Amino acid sequence: MDHYMRAVIINTIKAITAGDWKILVVDNDSKKIIDNVVKEDDILNHNIANIERIEERRDMNPTMDAIYMLSPQAHIVDCLMADIERRRYQRCFLVWTTVLDPQLRRRIDSSPVAKQQIAGFETLSIDYFPRESHLVTFRDPWSFPILYHPACNGLIRKHMQDLAQKITGLCVTLGEYPKVRYYRPQNPIHEASVLSSHLARFISEELDEYAQWNPNFPPQSSRPQGVLIVTDRSMDLMAPLIHEFTYQAMAHDLLPIKDGDKTTFHMIVNEGLPDAEEKDMELTEKDKVWVENRHRHMKDTIEKLMSDFQKFLDENPHFTNSNSNTTSLNAIKDMMAGLPQFQEMKEAYSLHLTMAQECMNIFQHHKLSEMSPIEQDMATGLDEDNRKPKNVLDTIVRLLDDDAVTQSDRLRLIMMYLLYRDGVIPEDIKRLLAHAALPPQDGEIISNMELLGGRMTHGLKDIRKDIQPLFPVNTKPPVAEDNYMSRFNPAVKTMLEYLCRGALDQTAFPYVKPPLDPNEDALIGHGSLRAAKPSWAGAGRRVVDNRQRIIVFMAGGATFSESRACYEVGTAMNRDVFLATSHMLTPQLFVRQVGDLSVDKRRLDIPMERPPRRAPEHLFERPAPPMGAPPGPPGGQRPPPPGAQRAPGRAPPGPGGLPGGPRLGPAQPPAPPTQAMGNMSLHASKPSNASDASAGSKPHKLEKEKKKRNIFGMKKG
Repeated sequence: MDHYMRAVIINTIKAITAGDWKILVVDNDSKKIIDNVVKEDDILNHNIANIERIEERRDMNPTMDAIYMLSPQAHIVDCLMADIERRRYQRCFLVWTTVLDPQLRRRIDSSPVAKQQIAGFETLSIDYFPRESHLVTFRDPWSFPILYHPACNGLIRKHMQDLAQKITGLCVTLGEYPKVRYYRPQNPIHEASVLSSHLARFISEELDEYAQWNPNFPPQSSRPQGVLIVTDRSMDLMAPLIHEFTYQAMAHDLLPIKDGDKTTFHMIVNEGLPDAEEKDMELTEKDKVWVENRHRHMKDTIEKLMSDFQKFLDENPHFTNSNSNTTSLNAIKDMMAGLPQFQEMKEAYSLHLTMAQECMNIFQHHKLSEMSPIEQDMATGLDEDNRKPKNVLDTIVRLLDDDAVTQSDRLRLIMMYLLYRDGVIPEDIKRLLAHAALPPQDGEIISNMELLGGRMTHGLKDIRKDIQPLFPVNTKPPVAEDNYMSRFNPAVKTMLEYLCRGALDQTAFPYVKPPLDPNEDALIGHGSLRAAKPSWAGAGRRVVDNRQRIIVFMAGGATFSESRACYEVGTAMNRDVFLATSHMLTPQLFVRQVGDLSVDKRRLDIPMERPPRRAPEHLFERPAPPMGAPPGPPGGQRPPPPGAQRAPGRAPPGPGGLPGGPRLGPAQPPAPPTQAMGNMSLHASKPSNASDASAGSKPHKLEKEKKKRNIFGMKKG
């Protein structure tokens, strides 16, 4: 996904520079979007003399043109207008990361000075963060409380419009105008059950509006029309709780991996040597060892790491001697320390051997091997012989008694047990928490699961219905012994397999606009001629990738097991499957965010409710008047524009984008969640997603020498 977005950014810059040198001006938010996919040198190599930040102090440069690549926020428009009114650059080419609000657009258009200076105006649809080749996030963990917290009703409409614009932007970047389907829960118990249907309609309208204003969308393609499926966290509440033993999911669950603008693991490099140092090692798509192993089971990952290292030693025998032991992780790590000539390879293997070893230490010390079989039984509803599990409660109680099982794992076990049982009487929950030596406040986390549609309690005399799973497990094939601890598949995987076979139930996953041909799904299941590789494509001939694209949007956060499932189905079913979500969930973050659903929302520090940001004051300072000139306003400052916004003046949020937690206050009965969804009108007018054609004539070539390059306007000494 990142190469699609990188191409959009670089091609836009190339088209505007057209061989002439220009300045690139970015803001804090647009810089994060750009830095995520493009190296600074790649930008400077396309006739960009300098990269500057609009919020920072900059020199006047009235003989150079500037490309402004900005996020469409009110305070950024204030910064832009301050630049234009001071004529900081010669001409301005405006490029927005997503749609500019019409009110802000009118403010720019109504300025006579802006009309003189603006030579181009266009909108890119790049307001998201590709994380992997087929995984996109919005880096927005606050989406979860906005969608599910009972007190956030007033924020939902605006948030859904923002989500719809981002998802539409993703489709535009891929050149897809997909059919839109959504998850509709059967027999829901929670108000937020309408979440996916409302969001799907918002997205469908946004796509239609974009197509209306952009006649060349979608571009011609040999691919079959894509499918976008909108679902949400309530579809699968087991996936964020269960222990996964594939490398990426296990590492994010068990290790202190930092997941912000970069994904890093803190470790000691060259441990035991004089040049040992602590270092944050980054996990990226460029790390071949990571990409190749992240979806493998941990056992297979360790075997692969060790065999790859042995292969390296066989090819470089002068690095070892006949007495060397290469059958243990620790021995290999010690040998790695003696290979300074292969620093990059050494650091990559050292990182992954360390992470794998630490995962296995936790696996052994905290009895995950004993917890896993019962977790798999509860998540699938079947034991390893495909029969109804026996003695589930006895096994749970025994694990809750074990000191080696951590408190967080005990809570996860109880939550999974209650989901498996479809609720128990409230007294039994209290007994389980007491037996596990967990604080009574953890009962709030459990009761909050009902806001996501998980039934945790029932009355003593309630008539229990036999609830059928969304996707029944096929009990015919026997479970291979190797798979006893990985029998559970996330619902996303089964949903995609049904979709690719043309068998996805239209009651549970309806279309926003039903197809004209009712048999269309069945035809898709039998395959499309256009999606198959032609038999006449010779080895020397380039075959166009014309696989159908499927985009899954998971509202409320997705798990790494769901990301893996998308890759696996794409490979097995010959489809191009992308997963998009607000943020990636680890079990710890999921439990914490569920706990936050009963906290006073003012303590969550939701960005939508912070005081609006304000343009820096220095942008409105006037230069000192020449000697003898009449004095300007007191203080040498120009007043900010009308309606200027105050800075929040608060400390940045904690790691991961959320305040620390869980923060469980006094228990209060939550109001019905997301009631606003039910009352929502889906036909209110929204800002146009139209991409504006570039205004103004082609710039004449500036007779200037290439400026000395440096980041953010700092001149090289």
